[in-house]
Amino acid sequence: MALPVEKVELGFDENGPGNFFILDDAVQGVLDNTAYVLGGGSFFYDVSAYVQEISVQRGKSRALDRYSSGQARVTFNNRNRYFDPTYLASPFYGQIVPRRDVRIWSNGLIVYVGTTDDWDLNYAPNGDSVAVLSAYDGFAFLSQQTLTAATNPVELSGARVNRILDDPGVAWPNAARSVSAGDETLQGDTVELGANALEYLQTIESTEPGELFIGKSGNLTFQARNAIAPSSAAVVLSDDNTGVRYSSVRVVYGSELLFTQTELQRRNSVVTIQTNDLDAQSNYGIRTLSITDLLSETDLDVAELGNWLLGQYAAPEYRFEAVEVLMSQLSTVEQDSLFGLELGQVCKITFTPNGIAPAIVKFARVISISHQATLTEHRMMLGLGTLTTNTFVLDDLAFGILDTGILAF
Repeated sequence: MALPVEKVELGFDENGPGNFFILDDAVQGVLDNTAYVLGGGSFFYDVSAYVQEISVQRGKSRALDRYSSGQARVTFNNRNRYFDPTYLASPFYGQIVPRRDVRIWSNGLIVYVGTTDDWDLNYAPNGDSVAVLSAYDGFAFLSQQTLTAATNPVELSGARVNRILDDPGVAWPNAARSVSAGDETLQGDTVELGANALEYLQTIESTEPGELFIGKSGNLTFQARNAIAPSSAAVVLSDDNTGVRYSSVRVVYGSELLFTQTELQRRNSVVTIQTNDLDAQSNYGIRTLSITDLLSETDLDVAELGNWLLGQYAAPEYRFEAVEVLMSQLSTVEQDSLFGLELGQVCKITFTPNGIAPAIVKFARVISISHQATLTEHRMMLGLGTLTTNTFVLDDLAFGILDTGILAF
């Protein structure tokens, strides 16, 4: 058992430290050499030797929430003033500025890609000074980008996501997106000049309904509602040595996500479509989930969405809200199985309260991932949305049992 190997890289330009070609230099200016490359762009520089603490937070709090921009904070030892942007003798002089890329790795696996927002410098009289980098992911950019006026055709949700990303006001790189085809057909609509790009994309997410987030590698990711990996691919977390051992688990049971009625309305329609679960209402009363401005093509599509939502949320949820893992207690293979997790993926949780059988076993979708890494420990927290009712997966040992899941719609 050992701590993971952490690495932090900052995006520097050709004026930073590195092996760059220098015109007329006797060593670095020799033509056709392979040691010193031409500049003209940014590159990542490893600053791990100065890192004291890493904090990463990505995801959302509840299954019905929208994903927020992933945040990261890295604390550097700044006794030598290397991270002071005014210190001319720093090897990083001119590079400690906002709006530079940052990458964070654990055991050689990416856990965060974002852009530097702030550098906070904290000086102590004894010289024990630190520099704190704050970063955000691509959602922060999308929230500030606006769309050009356009008329969209009837198309699947994934095609609409790509259309928005292709908009000249967004121009999101093709290489930095992972967009599924989607399962919902969207209405043709007119986008007004200046419409917010992120808000429109999140309206697509609600209409699908699917998952829209910035992945740990920096890719914009859109997953259809029926996209679910087989249960055999789920990472197993347990307290009985049948999987990766966690240090603590937080359980909630209540009405936070209990809805027995939906009232939904699509864009360009004045009709509110109401669906009801009468059995659930007799047990728990009427609890209404209201969503407006959906991009559904027809009112029938809206009604089907209402029934699907009631199938998910018409009963109180016994939910594994979060599990925490201490990486120092795991093997490298176990650590890597967790570092490989992404938002939207599925875990299997085994929990034996107070060690008293029988154990409670549930599958859950990962809705948040956070890391807190210091020189002495790396804590990883997974926020979870329990799959109380999952999409039917043919021939799957857990998700393919008749009458335990819902068919896709």
